[in-house]
Amino acid sequence: MQINQPSNQIRLTNVSLVRLKKGKKRFEIACYKNKVLEYRSGIETDLDNVLQIPNVFLSVSKGQTAPTQDLAKAFGPRMSVDDIIQEILKKGDLQVGEKERHAQAERIHNEVVDIVAGKLVDPKSKRVYTAGMIEKALDQLSSQGAQHKPEEGKSVSGTATPSKGDDEEEGMGKRKEMPTWTGVVTTKSAKSQALEAMKALIAWQLIPVSRARMRLRVTCPTSVLKQAVKGAVKKDVQEDGDAEGEKLTGTVKDRVLTYVEQVETQDTVGQEWEVVGFVEPGAFKGLGEFIGGETKGKGRVEVLDMAVVHEGD
Repeated sequence: MQINQPSNQIRLTNVSLVRLKKGKKRFEIACYKNKVLEYRSGIETDLDNVLQIPNVFLSVSKGQTAPTQDLAKAFGPRMSVDDIIQEILKKGDLQVGEKERHAQAERIHNEVVDIVAGKLVDPKSKRVYTAGMIEKALDQLSSQGAQHKPEEGKSVSGTATPSKGDDEEEGMGKRKEMPTWTGVVTTKSAKSQALEAMKALIAWQLIPVSRARMRLRVTCPTSVLKQAVKGAVKKDVQEDGDAEGEKLTGTVKDRVLTYVEQVETQDTVGQEWEVVGFVEPGAFKGLGEFIGGETKGKGRVEVLDMAVVHEGD
């Protein structure tokens, strides 16, 4: 005699669960291990490679699928099952075992260290640091003591000179606003966390570091080089409070050269002026927008090297 199981009971094993609570109910989907993060980071786009079964559950462990009326009440009647699954994938909490969590954290940590080591250099020698040195600096940043040492030093100094109390409080306030690093998490991509780590290392300077400069080629029609800059405003106002809102004067050529930290070559060929040089990564976007606006699309900015570093002895 055939025994029929309830149609809404499906048993799955060896899965990674993603859970999302919505409308007073908890919904789950059963995924292949390591595929959820790949989907969230854009590496994997095919849901068939992510899901063990294209269904939404109330409880995967019990094999209980979510009734259609529960899904409609929680997510709305117009959302398809695929749309609901994608929302759970993007917003839900990933449930993983301790060993998997540790391996995942270690993998992301190594990726972060590798990215940072390739993007930061010694400001004077322009040489890269080893991954071990970057890792040690990040470990120091993640410890509570490393981030409070400057404040403790100021506190001792402030005790000796009470008249500088206001300056001390202002300095402490600024340090509290400085970027911090507390270690990797498994809920963010390695790239985004590497950017956070670089900001913290540059701000705290536990080792002398700066972003490796980009090497660019800027090409611009000679007909616009001597044109006056239209309502240009200084871009680094956040670094110089006194210069906030300061209008920049000069020609298009003058303005382009203010973005270039070091000119490698500069030449005019026919009707085009070309400059090759080194630019801080933070200035790249502003330079591109300026060239596009002032030349009406006739000028261009080409990246020759994303990060110029000196390696070896």
